[in-house]
Amino acid sequence: MADLRDRAKGDSLRIAVTADPEIPVPPVHYGGAERIVHLLVEGLHARGHDVVLFAHPDSKVSCELVRYPGRSSASPIDTIRNATTIATHVLGGGFDLLHSFSRLAYLTPLALSPIPKFMSYGRAITPRSIKMAKRLFGRSIEFTACGRHFIAPVESLAPWHVIYNAVPIGTYTFRPEVPADAPVVFLGRVEHIKGPHLAIQAARQAGKTIVLAGNVPEGHQDYFDREIRPLVDGVHVRYVGPVDDRQKNELLGRAAAFLMPILWDEPFGIVMAEAMACGTPVIGFNRASVPEIVDDGVSGFLVNDVNEMARAIGRVASIDRRACRAAVERRFSDRVVVEEYESLYRATLRAAESRAAVRAQ
Repeated sequence: MADLRDRAKGDSLRIAVTADPEIPVPPVHYGGAERIVHLLVEGLHARGHDVVLFAHPDSKVSCELVRYPGRSSASPIDTIRNATTIATHVLGGGFDLLHSFSRLAYLTPLALSPIPKFMSYGRAITPRSIKMAKRLFGRSIEFTACGRHFIAPVESLAPWHVIYNAVPIGTYTFRPEVPADAPVVFLGRVEHIKGPHLAIQAARQAGKTIVLAGNVPEGHQDYFDREIRPLVDGVHVRYVGPVDDRQKNELLGRAAAFLMPILWDEPFGIVMAEAMACGTPVIGFNRASVPEIVDDGVSGFLVNDVNEMARAIGRVASIDRRACRAAVERRFSDRVVVEEYESLYRATLRAAESRAAVRAQ
């Protein structure tokens, strides 16, 4: 009881964190969830916690790394191997809690373990998965999501904590102003649901140069060849391919605006916070995570279609780039989000302490 009470109040914790096995932590190019896992484990480690990360073998972190033997979450054999690896280390390993950013299946060998578990969602959530998790893990599991908009179908099924994604704000260079002829930017997977073709339309209507960056995912080459490549002229419409973190910082920081014409209910869209960290306003379609991240008229504009996006591009000089940076520092910085997760861990341990005290009476 004494140990539990100390940990609830402020002593360092031993924390297991799991990521999916496909992409290293941090990723070289695309990999939103892996970026969040990286800043969380680095932040917790810097705050004195004993953190163990289960992830892709090529991951590079300051904390202890346990390398997955399997590389595919879609493979039943790899899933069994990875779940066994996690369970082998966690059972009897003296951990205070386990925080999963990977598949629920990886936790199943720990169904009977009382260790507190946190399941974080940055993808679509089904009622079936939450009901199954509650049956398997009971009161030992809690759930977090990186946005409120996409937990509506499951919010009544379990306790939820909304903790937004974050960016390591110190790695983004704030630029208080850009030239009048600065381009607008699209950065993300180059596929239909991300709307790069709409970003091009809006930029052309506004008479602005646009730079597009990002990978063309497998299965989407036909879309690129049909709707993007014919519009790329190397002058008014430029495509630069995937970019690393250094290139991203330059690209976003030197842009007049970042365009987010999404055609699907994206859970968060971390690139919006990355752009704002550089001082760059976001102009995005008013759906999914965009209105949770962008304060209309302060850090960008919420629009409903390409025509409105084009008109907003013409008004982007009215946005104070300092307000964009301030919004990220206040809501989406690595410091803020690491503190929110740490506070959640402490609250859960205090609740466990209270339950243990009641049982002891």
